[in-house]
Formats: sequence, C-alpha cells, structure tokens
Amino acid sequence: MGHPCLPHDLLWLDRAAALVADSTLPDWLPRHWHPGLPVVVRRAAARAGLIAVGVRGPLRTQRSALWASSQQLCRALSPEQVAAQQGWRQHPRLAELPALQALQQAHAALQDCGLVWGITGSAGFELATGQATLSSNSDLDLLLRCPLPPARSRMQTLAATLAGLPCRVDVQLQTPTGGVALEEWLRGGRVLVKTASGPLLLDEPLAAWPGSRLNAMEQC
Repeated sequence: MGHPCLPHDLLWLDRAAALVADSTLPDWLPRHWHPGLPVVVRRAAARAGLIAVGVRGPLRTQRSALWASSQQLCRALSPEQVAAQQGWRQHPRLAELPALQALQQAHAALQDCGLVWGITGSAGFELATGQATLSSNSDLDLLLRCPLPPARSRMQTLAATLAGLPCRVDVQLQTPTGGVALEEWLRGGRVLVKTASGPLLLDEPLAAWPGSRLNAMEQC
C-alpha cells in the first residue's frame, strides 16, 4: 500500500482467509461477505502485520470487529476519494434516499469549508460498492480532516447549512488526537475523542490538537 491505512478507509482483500478473529468468525460472515466487498478500517491498538477492520452484514446487528492481514490488501479507498467521485449525482436511488439528496445539497458548502472532506458510514459504503446499504432513515456520515484547529466561524456556518438538509448529518473532525464530533466541538466544554486506544474525554476542545495553544492562529 502506498500510504498508511486510516480509520474509515475501505479496504479490499485478496482472499477471505485474510480476515482474522480474536476468537471465531461470526456465523453470518461467510453468507454475507466475500473478498469482492470491502472491510472498513477501525480504531484499535496496532498489531504487527494486522490492520484493525470492521465487517458489515445486511443487518445493523451484523457488525464484527476483526483483523486483516496487511500483506493481503489489493485496494484501498479513502472517504475523501469516495467524495471526489461524486457518485450520488447519477445514483439510481437518489430520488428515494434523503442521505444522497443531502449530499447533493451540501456539496457546495463542503467544498467551500476549507477542509478536505469525505463520506463514511452507510453512504460511503454504498457509493463505493453499489451495495444497497442506505435506507430512507439513514443518517449521512461525513469526515473533515483537521490537522490544525478549524476556524470556528466557518464550522458554525457549515453546521447551520447541514442542519437544514433532508436527513441528520453526523460530522466527525479528524484531529491529530482522534475523531471529535463537530457538534460537540462547537458546543464547547468537554469533548469525547475517539482514539486507537479507546475513547478519551478532554476538558476543552482545543486539547484535541497537541500544542494548539501555540498554533491557535494557524487555523486550517
């Protein structure tokens, strides 16, 4: 692979045997997953030669945390690459899926927000694979790459735009420390940060960027 795998990346494996479980593979997996479908990189402490991944079945209860051999990857697709393809524009289910309609309506605002953005969750999976994973009740999950603290005013403007869309939009800021919900960051006070070693509760939002007090003016 040309770059390290990051949380929410979609990975294609060259064989089913590339998947490893801590105990046993779930019963549903052989019926609903095959190497033609990707797995999703998840946050977990590193293991030599293995990548932490999640595998999804057709039901919400069919989710499994597994490991994939790093030597048996044949393709990777990042959330921002999914977004760049703009597959929702000609999607055959656009008229029936609020999440795809929300993407259509939010695209200009996301492009103007000043950050690299991507699509995750069910919408990202369906756009990348063509598998019907979205429903009319599905949220839209988005990711914003934030190597530095974003400008609060710009994020408030984006949040206001997303609030008026046809479905709920869940935005995660990908900070150097981990993933932070945009809604929590804008609210201020303590924030929950999703890290590879587990959730971390920080007393104030800027703590998600190490050294942020020194770099407060270097806003992305």
